[in-house]
Amino acid sequence: MQVTRRRRRAEEGHLRFLGRRVGRRIPLVTAGITALGVVAAGAAFAQTHQFGTDQVGQITDQGQVVSSDQYIAPYGDRLVVDNGKIMSSSVSPDGTHLAASLTDGGSALAVVDLKNWKVQQLVGSSAASSPRISGNSVGQEGPTYSPDGSQLWLGQTDGYTRFAVKADGSVTDPAFIRIPADGPRHALVGEPVFSPDGSTVYSAVNGQNRVVAIDAASGAVERSWAVGNAPRDMVEVGTKLYVSNEGGRPAEPGDTTLNSYGTQVPADPKTAATTTGTVSVIDLAHPDAAPGAIDVGLHPTALYARKGALFVTNTATNDVSVIDTHRDKVVQTIATQPWPEASVGYEPDAVTLTDDGRLLVTLGRANAVAVYRYTSPQEPVGYVGLLPTDYFPAEVATVGDEVVISNTRGIDARRTTTGAGHGTHDTTSSVQRFKLPDDQVIRSETAKVFRQNGWHGGSVTTARGKGDTRPAPVPLRLGGSSTIKHVFMIVKENRTYDQVFGDVPEGDGDPSLAQFGENVTPNQHALAEQFGLYDNTYDIGTNSAEGHNWLMQADNPEYTESSAGEYARSYDTEDDALGHQRTGFLWTGAQAAGKSVRNFGEFQQFLTKPSDASWQNLYCDAKNMDATGQDTAYTLNSSSPIPSLNDVSVHGFAKFDTSVPDVYRYEIWKRDFEKNGPANLNMFWLSSDHTGGPANAAAQVADNDLATGRIVDKISHSKYWKDSAVFVVEDDSQAGLDHVDGHRAPIQIISPWARHGVVDSHYYTQITLIRTIEQILGIHPMNQKDSAASPMRAAFTRHPDFTPFEALPNRTSLTDGLKTPPSCGLDEPAPQDPHAAAAPSATVPADMKPLAATWERWKSKQRLTGPNAVPDFANPAQMNHFTWYETHGWRKPYPGENKIFAPEDVPGAYLPSPESDG
Repeated sequence: MQVTRRRRRAEEGHLRFLGRRVGRRIPLVTAGITALGVVAAGAAFAQTHQFGTDQVGQITDQGQVVSSDQYIAPYGDRLVVDNGKIMSSSVSPDGTHLAASLTDGGSALAVVDLKNWKVQQLVGSSAASSPRISGNSVGQEGPTYSPDGSQLWLGQTDGYTRFAVKADGSVTDPAFIRIPADGPRHALVGEPVFSPDGSTVYSAVNGQNRVVAIDAASGAVERSWAVGNAPRDMVEVGTKLYVSNEGGRPAEPGDTTLNSYGTQVPADPKTAATTTGTVSVIDLAHPDAAPGAIDVGLHPTALYARKGALFVTNTATNDVSVIDTHRDKVVQTIATQPWPEASVGYEPDAVTLTDDGRLLVTLGRANAVAVYRYTSPQEPVGYVGLLPTDYFPAEVATVGDEVVISNTRGIDARRTTTGAGHGTHDTTSSVQRFKLPDDQVIRSETAKVFRQNGWHGGSVTTARGKGDTRPAPVPLRLGGSSTIKHVFMIVKENRTYDQVFGDVPEGDGDPSLAQFGENVTPNQHALAEQFGLYDNTYDIGTNSAEGHNWLMQADNPEYTESSAGEYARSYDTEDDALGHQRTGFLWTGAQAAGKSVRNFGEFQQFLTKPSDASWQNLYCDAKNMDATGQDTAYTLNSSSPIPSLNDVSVHGFAKFDTSVPDVYRYEIWKRDFEKNGPANLNMFWLSSDHTGGPANAAAQVADNDLATGRIVDKISHSKYWKDSAVFVVEDDSQAGLDHVDGHRAPIQIISPWARHGVVDSHYYTQITLIRTIEQILGIHPMNQKDSAASPMRAAFTRHPDFTPFEALPNRTSLTDGLKTPPSCGLDEPAPQDPHAAAAPSATVPADMKPLAATWERWKSKQRLTGPNAVPDFANPAQMNHFTWYETHGWRKPYPGENKIFAPEDVPGAYLPSPESDG
């Protein structure tokens, strides 16, 4: 029935609200406007239009829809691993098994039986695991087998867990090999490499910029070499050990630098990206000699050596360096750009060479493996084509005449963990195998990969001469004249579509999953009614570490993708140069296009505030500012280590901290707006809807809703309204369930030029939203993802409606749940709408008070408030359960469960929190 309804919508076009906004909803009727009809005939545009009204998870003729503007339909056989994401993998020496490190699914290691094509064993820290290990953190590289296959070493935060491998391929007898921390810097080990006789293990100690030699039997560290920044992969060739340094060489006098895990690395002050990449060379025959270094591309990751050649995948420059190991010199650089429209964003991350001379390079962000004909290091390779993989291939190996690929995200977050909906942490991965086909088949499959990624010519067509002079909200050509001059992007935290709009009958919602319906979010509901409801729009990331990257970079770079197993080096990459792409950010693109930028908290890393700036005092200060027009009585300072962002930021606007009310943030912005007016690009981070602060969940979401409504009210009653557009987005949608997909999010587009009063069910994502902003402001796309995305022209009209928005008062008290009332008194909300679901009660039933108290103690340890607040520090399963219990009066179990749990009993509570200190 769901698909049928979507097909009917596609045929009918948009649906329109009728009548003015009142407390009771008005039925919808068909408007008869076909979405694609707004694109001029013959105009060039990118091809995410091809999704139509398809939903994530839906199987189509092109493949399964995922939330990253892609279809997936892998070549060969697929084995779905329903136990989280694969970070890395390796094949046993006898080719019978594959060992894969896992995250986000409750295990650290999976052993796959390649002959019987099944997951044979799962190992982790849960009581059910056999054997059981102390923690589920895993590094970027490994696990690695000893040459004779008798041992398996799994990289973790502070060293390796060494397993014995049994005859049937399973592992047993775990023993931890610890590498001591260097002050605050953990080992964060990368690839281990065994000496040919298996007696020594060489370890890339990623967190300490060194390589060590470990006695394989005793675990003692016997020798250490200083190498480049963030050593990651290694390979031994003869008496030389090659090490890929993802952060490049050590900084030298005169370099501009930025931080990465306590080390200043060479980096560009504007794009904040690293500027060097190296491979260190350790001469094992002369171990006292200082390691040499070979310059390669940016972010060198995987290494593979064969027949006198060392292949290095450079994920940031999108190429492969070929090093002649006899001369230790780069003799060839292989471009891995399959699509002429964009040079970056494919992210080569693994490489191997087949016996018949075909070089295979996985392109993580393109869901493909590139195939080349290879003869010798100096003979130029011949490009053959692409084969499709599952979501984000990360490792490739050959087993006899078969190719085996590990795909980090498999079929996306489609693992079933409850009976009621999906969450972003319902992650999967997959293993794929096939016999390499002939060149003709590969070329045919190449066309399929292009279709699945939406790669078509003319995607980034720029305005030229006088051919595009008629202004349009979203110009057909990049740099064309737009009727919109001021873009406001409000970034919220972590909600699914169903959590907020599941109660709207006109959209595709599930009211049983609506936790923050109309009486909690009256402004978001009113904005949807006036300006449109988007019920098929998706965030891409699993969590905030990924989500803010997708919004600011139109990508989650490979470094962050592959760091998800421990997130100890960095979580939010605002203060880590390794997490930044070389083409910059949304704001640097706007500046390059000659546009002004103003930032209010987004992508900020640091916050200082007075000790008496509690939630209660800031709430009272906001009320005073609103009533009197006075300035704030407190001095907050939010800042970024990225100079180009810090220079355009309003520092009194606080970054993430759930003890800062969003209504306070609104007052800070209002004064800046009244004094300075808006920039062309205005970015906000309104984070109260993350929940977990002093007030309860419904109160914090109501605070966020009120601030959002007031911002739109202020803009829409200003002289700037006539040429403004406001985009309201979530950084991710991880903190709840959605019946369609956990990535579905409640985005909003608010403008006189927005198509008012419609339900738009076309597939959109954060990428298409960012591309829309780029198209409006003339910002050149940052990588292949936003280059391929279709601007959301269907959401706009050439016939503006300048009716302003009138913010609604909150119907849920902003002070509900406070243990200490503010000095200015408790908030008195407006009456609730009796036609909508009642707002959650702040009263805890007497019989549930002891359990609620245990949750409050748990909450106090989750780093949700204060200058050192960290988004997503809390275990996601626990956080989502706590929010659910609060919003259901401590009377209703979490969907799919039959009781209310204490924090330690929550299913999934063993999942590591992203920022866990271990």
